[in-house]
Amino acid sequence: MPRTNRRGMRTAVRILISVVAVLALVVVGFLAWANTPMMGDRARAIDVWTDPAVSITDEGDSVLLAPTGDASGQGLVFVPGALVDPYAYLYKLAGAVEDTGLTVVVTKPTLNLAFFDQRPLSTFTSHAPEVSSWYVGGHSLGGVRACQLADDTSVDGLILFGSYCANDLSRSDLRVLSIGGGADGLSTPAKIAAARPLLPADATMVEIPGMNHAQFGDYGPQPGDNPAGITNAQARDRITETLTAFLGKAG
Repeated sequence: MPRTNRRGMRTAVRILISVVAVLALVVVGFLAWANTPMMGDRARAIDVWTDPAVSITDEGDSVLLAPTGDASGQGLVFVPGALVDPYAYLYKLAGAVEDTGLTVVVTKPTLNLAFFDQRPLSTFTSHAPEVSSWYVGGHSLGGVRACQLADDTSVDGLILFGSYCANDLSRSDLRVLSIGGGADGLSTPAKIAAARPLLPADATMVEIPGMNHAQFGDYGPQPGDNPAGITNAQARDRITETLTAFLGKAG
């Protein structure tokens, strides 16, 4: 083999090794990032674990919240926001479980990112076979994924927390509730309003004054968000009140 050809092959091999090394570093960095979620507040989680009105079961692929009293027959599969610990939503959802008899399945998305989770809805609804009417919902990017899951024929409604759809559901017969925060710096009121035409005309749109993006869960401040104008306890009360008005009180 001519010397120039050997030199060219060695150069090509060095370039290939360099490209593979860079790609490996990118993959490792992404996996490290995706597996470092924003963790839920421990004190708020304990509040729910010690609530006699709510039962919590870790199902492996999700977390099940069920009323210990009368169940309404309604269920919600809830998809967390990107890189947010599923347990960070228990406190904000538990009030509705107690007041409405709602059963909630909070999913554990693949790599903590909803769009990587392509498991069918039945993966999660199977944990609560007693539920007769299912809603899907989610926070932030989890809500965007929930909008896609809403195309499932077993779904009766959609519940969005600081989120909006990217697919058109305007001609569906879904019952829809969208809760936004007046101080949300990520899913801003303007972004929610811009995506409003993608929801059915009779969708219930609620904006909670002073509430920011991170207050839909309990995981601390989030980059890009605005300061909250209400307390976390007030945010929880408003979420519970809104869900109860939409779903109806237990009993």
